[in-house]
Amino acid sequence: MQDMVLTKKRILAGVWEGVLVCADPDAKPELELWHLDEKINALAIAPDTESRGRFNVAITIPIELLTDGVQTFIVRNAATGQKLGNFSIVTGEPLEDDIRADVDLLRAELDMLKKAFRRHCVETA
Repeated sequence: MQDMVLTKKRILAGVWEGVLVCADPDAKPELELWHLDEKINALAIAPDTESRGRFNVAITIPIELLTDGVQTFIVRNAATGQKLGNFSIVTGEPLEDDIRADVDLLRAELDMLKKAFRRHCVETA
């Protein structure tokens, strides 16, 4: 069993929000945020006032790290180095091209299915 479990809640206004649950209710967790093998100081932990052993985690996503392509951020337990979670941000033209290609592929498959369905209806009528 893991000592800590990190669960994503949402990303809002450039801040990744999550909940950290510790097996030890008296734990004082220390987390680290990593990006491309570099430690980033953009992480805040606050105890949940309603439940012992639960912590609210907020990560301010550094805008200077957002560039074209995929940027992956990793959250680790500072004491053990264990990976607790990660999230990725995809930006720029490569994403736009991928979405266009996927939409074109879906349209072609839909047209093929429509033709096959119409042919089936004519043959069985």
